[in-house]
Amino acid sequence: MPFLNISGQVTSGGEQGLLGLAFPPGFSTRQDFYVNYTNRTGVGDTVIARFNVGSDPDQADPASRRELLTIVQPFTNHNGGQLAFGPDNLLYIGSGDGGSGGDPLGNAQNTTSLLGKILRLDVLSGALPYAVPSGNPFGTEVWAFGLRNPWRFSFDRMTGDLYLADVGQSTREEIDFQPAGNGSGANYGWNIMEGSLCFSSTSCSSAGLTLPVVEYDHTSGDCSVTGGYVYRGSIPTLRGTYLYGDFCSGRIWGLRQNGSTWENRLLIDSTLLVSTFGEDENGELYVADYATGTIYRIGVP
Repeated sequence: MPFLNISGQVTSGGEQGLLGLAFPPGFSTRQDFYVNYTNRTGVGDTVIARFNVGSDPDQADPASRRELLTIVQPFTNHNGGQLAFGPDNLLYIGSGDGGSGGDPLGNAQNTTSLLGKILRLDVLSGALPYAVPSGNPFGTEVWAFGLRNPWRFSFDRMTGDLYLADVGQSTREEIDFQPAGNGSGANYGWNIMEGSLCFSSTSCSSAGLTLPVVEYDHTSGDCSVTGGYVYRGSIPTLRGTYLYGDFCSGRIWGLRQNGSTWENRLLIDSTLLVSTFGEDENGELYVADYATGTIYRIGVP
């Protein structure tokens, strides 16, 4: 039996569906959680909603839905989808640039739009439906901007550092990084740049932009980066390594910071359609195959 079934409220298929899920700090006491999905309005608008667990701890109560935020989507693709509580106990939301191609509406660089952003909300202080944290740079829900489709990002459970994977257009897939406590007001460059390359013109300025710490192109069958987590589980050689993958090629890489440089190497050359990663309470990591619906645990042969 599913924990939560809201299929009647969700538009699915392509890049739409139930896209994100986050349990807050103190969930065992609070007994509520948050989801990110595309609804059945228009082409499918983004909804952030809260649900409560019912009398059965293995069943959420669909009738407890409280809608916190709705973002109107101009196109069906680039919906983002990630939800994550940061080390500051605030809820971070990844929103895509609204879709089509090349950000035709200029949403990512428009700080008054909620599209192409990382949003940050205070959902735990008791303000209804939420409060805008005082540290948000523009006095709105927007925390960072210049993103195309931040499908998956995560915070290192040990350090609080942010690892952000932004899906590229046709040439570059990127991983962005922010040390713990940093990143407010960061501009990740889209659609001025795609990764470290100028996008809309042959020349551009990267002044004031946060560029990726690692990127890759599409020459080897790669097409869409899927962000993962920093491994904090039981395998000593993997601890402290950020694992991420590519949806099309199935490759999974390990990224590690060594002083002022970043070391990146291929760990697994799989046949999976790597759609998402997961982390359990012990820091072990899991990867989902979109083709079969199978979930695999990361381990050693």
